[in-house]
Amino acid sequence: MSTKNILIGVGLGVALGILVKQFTKKDEISPEKALKTVKENVQDHLPVNGSWIHMTPETYKKDDLEYKVYRGGLSSTNQGETRQLDFIVDAETGTILELSS
Repeated sequence: MSTKNILIGVGLGVALGILVKQFTKKDEISPEKALKTVKENVQDHLPVNGSWIHMTPETYKKDDLEYKVYRGGLSSTNQGETRQLDFIVDAETGTILELSS
């Protein structure tokens, strides 16, 4: 084999490895999108006055399953009473895993 063929093979191998990694990598949604999803799902049940979210995802374990999640909170005022709600949302799908007061 010539040096040229070896370099072409190595180059193709590296390029293929990068492509495979890109297609198999699970991307996280942005914290802003996760917060928007939570607010949209909750607003049908209660008015949302304020909200916050941690910008860095963390590992969360529930029912022996491990998730990358964002933690955040909402405030809601209904009939003069303000409630604080905490939420945990899946960082990959935006699914609300937990909502508690």
